[in-house]
Amino acid sequence: MGEGGLLRELDERFLRRALQLAERARGHTHPNPLVGAVLVREGRVVGEGYHPRAGEAHAEVYALRQAGEEAQGATLYVSLEPCNHFGRTPPCSLALLQAGVARVVAAARDPNPLAQGGLERLRAGGVEVEAGLLEAEAQGQNEVFFHVQQKGRPFVLLKAALTLDGKVAALSGDARYVSSEESRRVAQAYRQWLPVVMVGVGTVLKDDPWLTVREPDFRPFPLMLEPPPLRDPVKVVLDTEGRTPPTARIFQKGPRGEPARVYVLVGKGAPKDRLRALEEAGARVVELPREGGRVSLDGALHLLLEEGLDGILLEGGPRLAGAFWERGLVDKLALFVAPKVLGEGRGFLEGFALERMAEAKRLRLVRKEWLGEDLWLEAYPEG
Repeated sequence: MGEGGLLRELDERFLRRALQLAERARGHTHPNPLVGAVLVREGRVVGEGYHPRAGEAHAEVYALRQAGEEAQGATLYVSLEPCNHFGRTPPCSLALLQAGVARVVAAARDPNPLAQGGLERLRAGGVEVEAGLLEAEAQGQNEVFFHVQQKGRPFVLLKAALTLDGKVAALSGDARYVSSEESRRVAQAYRQWLPVVMVGVGTVLKDDPWLTVREPDFRPFPLMLEPPPLRDPVKVVLDTEGRTPPTARIFQKGPRGEPARVYVLVGKGAPKDRLRALEEAGARVVELPREGGRVSLDGALHLLLEEGLDGILLEGGPRLAGAFWERGLVDKLALFVAPKVLGEGRGFLEGFALERMAEAKRLRLVRKEWLGEDLWLEAYPEG
C-alpha cells in the first residue's frame, strides 16, 4: 500500500472513531447535531470529545482540552465541519487556530448557513483541510439536522407495528401486542433518538400509553458502541377539543424518575375548563388554528420547531398517521410486520383513499431485517 493509501486508511479509521464518539449523546443534543472529534499527533490519539448537549462545549473543545499542548501540530478528525460563529459558545474554528492544529479532516460540511465556513477560516489561517470522507455516514448520523436545514420543518418518522394484512389494531381498538417484545425494544430506540413522540388523543383515550424509554435495543444505530444516557422524549398529543384525561399516564414520572414533559395541542375554541385541568396536570397547552376541523398540522410543526424540537416520532393512531401521510409530511418509516392476519381492523393509514394503484406512493427500502419472526423495515417515501 502506498503512502497515500495508508493515509486514507488512517483518516477513515480516526473519522469513524469520531462518528462513534458522537453517538454517545444520541437524543441529547437537539436542535444541535451529533458531533465527535479525535485529535491525533504522530499516529497517536492525544484527545477525544463529543458534543453532549445544546449549550455545552462542542466536540472539538473537549478534544483540545484533553490534548493540551499536544494539540500543536496535530490532526483533528471531526464528524461535522467546525462551526464558525458565535452562538451559545465561541467558534471552534478560532479555538483550533489558537491551539495550532495543523490539519483538519471533516466527514461532512455544515449545512447551517449561520455556522458554516469553519474550513475556509482554517484554510485561510494556514491549516490543511479536507472534507467528504465518510460523508454519507456523517449525514446519515445527523439526518434530522440536515433535513431541517433543507426543508425548514421537523423531521417526521412514522413508526408502526402491523399485521401481514396491514392492520395495526382490531376494530375494538385493541393493539396489544401486534409485534414481538424484540421489535418493541428496537422501537424504543427511536424514542431515545427523536426529541418528540407524537400521538393523537384517540391513542391516549384507548391505550393510555406511557410513551417513555425503558429498555431500548440500539441496533438502528450501528455506529453506536456505548449507549447514551436514557431519557424520555417530549410527549405531544394532538387533541382538537382537549379531551386528554388529566389522569393519563403520560403525565406521570418516567422510569428513571424524570418529570414528564407534555404538550397538548388543541384547536382554537376548545373548552376552557378542560384546558385549565390539563395545565394543572402539568401539560403545556397550546391553542392552534383548526384545519379541516382538526388541529393544523403545519401549525403544530411550526410550533415544535420554534421550541427547538426538530424531530418527531409519530406513533399514531391511524387517522393521524394518514393525515401526515396525505399531506406529504412523513419523511421516513419504521415498520414492524408481524406474521399475523387479523381480517377486519384498523388500517395502518386511514382517512384518505386513492382511486388507482398507479397513484400509490413508492418507498425506497433502506433496511430489511428479521427480528425473530417479525420483519423490520426502514424506508423513505420517493418523490
